[in-house]
Amino acid sequence: MIKITMFSSAQKVAGQGVGSAYAELMRLLRTYLKNDFEVQVNHYSASDISHYHTIDPQFYLSTFLPNRGCKVGYVHFLPETLEGSLQIPKLFRQLVYKYVIAFYKRMDQIIVVNPSFIPKLTAYGIPKNRITYIPNFVSKTEFYPVTASERQKIRTQLGFQTQDFIVFGDGQVQKRKGIDDFYKLAVANPQLQFVWAGGFSFGRMTDGYERYQKMIAQPPANLRFTDIIPRSQLNDYLNAADVFLLPSYDELFPMSVLEAFNTHTPVVLRDLTLYQAIITGYYQPAADFQAMDTCLKKLAQDPAVLQDLTEKAQAGAQYYSEEHLSQIWRNYYQKLVS
Repeated sequence: MIKITMFSSAQKVAGQGVGSAYAELMRLLRTYLKNDFEVQVNHYSASDISHYHTIDPQFYLSTFLPNRGCKVGYVHFLPETLEGSLQIPKLFRQLVYKYVIAFYKRMDQIIVVNPSFIPKLTAYGIPKNRITYIPNFVSKTEFYPVTASERQKIRTQLGFQTQDFIVFGDGQVQKRKGIDDFYKLAVANPQLQFVWAGGFSFGRMTDGYERYQKMIAQPPANLRFTDIIPRSQLNDYLNAADVFLLPSYDELFPMSVLEAFNTHTPVVLRDLTLYQAIITGYYQPAADFQAMDTCLKKLAQDPAVLQDLTEKAQAGAQYYSEEHLSQIWRNYYQKLVS
């Protein structure tokens, strides 16, 4: 049996997509592929494959040890994507950026969750033939649609009225996620209800931390911030929502979008080029604040348009199913060893 060691500290920080992606892959391996691979976590015994999910310094040092097998790196971010997420002192910024790329270059193989990262990695000097695109996925047992009666019960428990049109978004509270536009949309649409699930996963290191603290403390009456919540509660909010909105300026393959697909919740996203390669046809793009505002108003007023977007979300859930991705991962790991 092929031995795989996962190296990760992703779940030490709550509310970030890297941790969700790691948890989903581990669950898939233990559910669908348990007879194919022997998996251990953060151990330094001999392995056929060492799969690095985070770039901790101790993990980097481990790449110089013998018996690590094929070293695989999961790319969840690049130096430029850290802008707008973390406040890194200028003195250390370039050092951090060089370390990130040095870590990736230590890998024998690289996995990206969005093909738009491939040319960016090659520009850093990583050969294209070492890079593979494998999309994210989420569990259909953790994120799933509920019946109409269950949905109404959830909405009541969450404090919403039957007639409320709910716009839901989630992710870390930071500039990169487009939280400013989400706030402005709530102000501009007092007839709608807005909910943002997420918090400051990196505390004061978050870019704009103090400003966003004030924003959360004084939201308009139709906007609530839940802070970081358990995944089971995320499923409730997604089912309660009429629309999932992510106004983020920069993403790879957001787990939150796949979670919305799985609950068959209509999805509206900022019109980013990187989405076009992976989920075109499954969501409604909106270029800016004004386009999002127009889109939300139309969806709230036109049930036919909302239903069409619901069906697109259903199609997205089917395409990115865990059954499909389990075969992709099986083939990938087996090819590395063979």
